[in-house]
Amino acid sequence: MTDEPSQSEPTLSKLSRRGLLSVGLAVGAAGAVPVAVPAAPSQSARGGGAGPDIRGDMPWQEGAADAPLPADQRAGYIYFTAAEAAFIEAAVARLIPADELGGGAVEAGVPLFIDRQLDGEYGHAVRWYMQGPWAPPLKTQGYQSRMTPAEVYRSAIRAVDDRVAKQHGGVSFAKLPPDQQDAVLKALESNELPIDGVDTKVFFTLLLQNTIEGFFSDPVHGGNKDMIGWRLIGFPGARYDNGPFVDRHNEPYPLPPVGITGRPGWTPRGEDGQPKEMGMKTHV
Repeated sequence: MTDEPSQSEPTLSKLSRRGLLSVGLAVGAAGAVPVAVPAAPSQSARGGGAGPDIRGDMPWQEGAADAPLPADQRAGYIYFTAAEAAFIEAAVARLIPADELGGGAVEAGVPLFIDRQLDGEYGHAVRWYMQGPWAPPLKTQGYQSRMTPAEVYRSAIRAVDDRVAKQHGGVSFAKLPPDQQDAVLKALESNELPIDGVDTKVFFTLLLQNTIEGFFSDPVHGGNKDMIGWRLIGFPGARYDNGPFVDRHNEPYPLPPVGITGRPGWTPRGEDGQPKEMGMKTHV
């Protein structure tokens, strides 16, 4: 004998499209949560182990979650030796030279930016996977060297300078004429300057990437001095509101760029409106 369908079990003849959908949703929900979850007890019922009630309070502090770390403000180079610094200054000056439009990589402080990066977490690959296996990398893969970026720079600069000195009567790369420096950089880029133990293309790729980063990154990281890179391309920087200019296409941006820590010309002022050495910068 077949049991009669209960009122809670709709028969197929009674189901409309909407009813079928509602049954399907109910079955899906029932499968996912087979039992009812009891309501959470109130704070008084939970007893002394309960967390604090933060209603009406600010549970976070603005800018405290992921504040940018400014570059080391010590004068001079920290990671580069004098010979390495001379190489880098000469190389980045050829990659982004100064011209009639403005300063280049040297004027923007790119060598100092790279120095600070190599001395920090990036240079020592602190957050990278640096274990084997060490198979030859494919073209579709990214950085695969067993050396950290800092080690790549150190070994490559020394090897390139030694190779250049043998070819040019003891003259280092930094002292070559600009056209010969360009020839060396092109040979590095195309991997046509064979050096034992150094993948010159890996080194050139890092050097070019870091030069571009230093030229266009926020000045808080040590490069883009006086916002040379941003001024060159008309980038507004970290201004809090660019809404009025979103729909104004093919027009130069009329305001000076602003970095994370402000820009030259802003005067730090206190709550009384008087200038002081440290404080929030006024927007102009």
